Amino acid sequence: MKVLAYLLPVMFIWCCQSPDEQSASVYPETKKVDTTDIYFGTKVPDPYRWLEDDTSEETAQWVQAQNQLTNSYLSNINFRDQVKDRLTALENYEKISTPFKRGEYYYFYRNSGLQNQSVLYRVKNFSDDPEVFLDPNEFSEDGTTALGGLSFSHDYKYAAYNISEGGSDWRTAYIINVATKELLDDEIKWIKFSGMAWYKDGFYYQRFDEPKEGDELSAANQFGKIYYHKVGTNQSEDQLIYANPKNPENRFGAEVSEDQRFLFIYSYTGTSGNELYIKELTKPNNDFAPIITGFENDHYIVDNDGDHLIIHTNLGAPNNRIVRVHYQKPTANNWVDMIPETENVMNANTGGGSIFTTYLVDAKTAVRQYDYQGNLIREVELPGIGTASGFGAGPQDEELFYSYTSFTTPSSAYRYHIQTGESELHRRPELDFNPDEYETKQIFYTSKDGTRVPMFIVHKKGLDLNGQNPTWLYSYGGFNISLRPSFSTSRLVWLENGGVFAMPNIRGGGEYGEEWHQAGTKLNKINVFDDFIAAGDYLISEGYTSPEYLALQGGSNGGLLVGATINMRPDLAKVAFPMVGVMDMLRYQNFTIGRAWAADYGTSEDSEEMFSYLHSYSPMHNIDAEATYPAVMVTTADHDDRVVPAHSFKYAATLQEKRPDNQNPLLIRIETKAGHGAGMSTEKRIELYSDMYSYAWYNMGVIPEIAKENM
Repeated sequence: MKVLAYLLPVMFIWCCQSPDEQSASVYPETKKVDTTDIYFGTKVPDPYRWLEDDTSEETAQWVQAQNQLTNSYLSNINFRDQVKDRLTALENYEKISTPFKRGEYYYFYRNSGLQNQSVLYRVKNFSDDPEVFLDPNEFSEDGTTALGGLSFSHDYKYAAYNISEGGSDWRTAYIINVATKELLDDEIKWIKFSGMAWYKDGFYYQRFDEPKEGDELSAANQFGKIYYHKVGTNQSEDQLIYANPKNPENRFGAEVSEDQRFLFIYSYTGTSGNELYIKELTKPNNDFAPIITGFENDHYIVDNDGDHLIIHTNLGAPNNRIVRVHYQKPTANNWVDMIPETENVMNANTGGGSIFTTYLVDAKTAVRQYDYQGNLIREVELPGIGTASGFGAGPQDEELFYSYTSFTTPSSAYRYHIQTGESELHRRPELDFNPDEYETKQIFYTSKDGTRVPMFIVHKKGLDLNGQNPTWLYSYGGFNISLRPSFSTSRLVWLENGGVFAMPNIRGGGEYGEEWHQAGTKLNKINVFDDFIAAGDYLISEGYTSPEYLALQGGSNGGLLVGATINMRPDLAKVAFPMVGVMDMLRYQNFTIGRAWAADYGTSEDSEEMFSYLHSYSPMHNIDAEATYPAVMVTTADHDDRVVPAHSFKYAATLQEKRPDNQNPLLIRIETKAGHGAGMSTEKRIELYSDMYSYAWYNMGVIPEIAKENM
């Protein structure tokens, strides 16, 4: 209670001060402990180690004190409610996903506007009234339990779905009778990072051993195993199919071929690179045979054409290629190129007897259609320059549905006729927004080492390049993940109030293939931060904004990006949002799935060189006690078991300790019943962005147009 008692008297002090007058003496005291680790002879103190215990009463009191302080600060922003009202109004439109066909039904997700979770509907004909198949809003009273995955049996008799509670990565699976929508008694627990691959009257899935009570959201996830669950049985009867007890960090995925002839096992140690094994299910006594071993490259099965496997791989092709091989001689020395590598990154899916390859051309989408011999059928004509996805269907289907979106175009569904190549608009949402008032451009800027980096910039037409436009700079830069144009209703509030949105495709991502990815990993990680900083410098030099009007945002690996950036260049921006970030680069591997990130980061245990490199940029360990930092609002959530909240707790405590007299506030916002981001309820998402936009404008000294209208 000491922390809370200290906090209460200072609430009034901060609420009554302007941003320029606020004193950081208001921060709650955070006790320090005498904990030191030694890495290759170097002592590294960790005085806030106690905050790693997310179940302790002491940590709970610290969280409560920090949230009280943050909420008090935010409540003093007199236009915060107006921002929330506008976000709510924009979000309140009917959202319908791209349909997909399973058996005799078309399925699609629909949100009437402000429902916390989208509802799964189905129809036999689109002229029919849709019926509810699954309503995740009924999973919990507060809307924080989400549908995590859905998979239909090959005969469409059953569907397995899993749920995520409070944003956790843990999943529990249930089975529903497709015809009657009756929920069966099956309950399959402790699933994580796994799909459900149906075979006959059951499915394969990955699970972990049940964690000790209290360790569910923080303990390392080790010894993943593939099991087979048969419909109508207890989970205790599930059959162990595949495991690797000698390598506890290995994780697995299972896939069954469309003809149910083959079972494929994917083995991973990190977030990229995998081994691939095959078993012929028609010969149950067969053992698994390796297709490819080693974790240096990525591979997945596109389909099988009778006895031949069609494999997508980046082995010998950093931008990916598709190969063909006989299943009895599946190793790489027998692979034959079917669709060769190009200068653009390629992914693939199948539908109606065709292979659809999707290419990233400077982070924009292009699509081609091939036959199963690798012959080009056509270039698929898309509605515009943006992001198209979903080119997949059953082998006998004559049509498929894909989505198209851009920064100013809500996700719209198109019906594609596989034989003719014709597209027609299936459904486009309607909302209170005129895209003709905005423009999107893609520019290329030069990073510190001379690398050419693309960046999308979105704003109202006729923008005055006077250096005073509030600008939101967002990126990610890791794990081979590509950032592409997409629509966000929350982003509209920033844009319609005269803001600029900028998204650079920095190294570490997958926009230009594996070489681009590797250029931002391990001992090359500094390139990621340099690319992001150079993007901010470009926006300033070209007159879009200035340091007083620039906000930085990134989540997860992007939270690391923002934390490292403001340590390197605290003068770059006025506001920073490191969200659910990896902030302690020396200990990240000790929690939940953290060990899997070593392929991108390396670990402090690898070598003295790797330790020194990680230590040199770790956000928590490099806070400059002499520098003036931007207004920082760290965000995390109590159910985040991907990047555990201890990262953000320790970072925020260190920031407040090192810069107690910082002229800008240094706060942390800790969400409850939420996780790393997936499945977050509509209500919580609106509240989060209301707080972030209000915090940014307030600290920039900007009154948004929606507030001026009501003054």
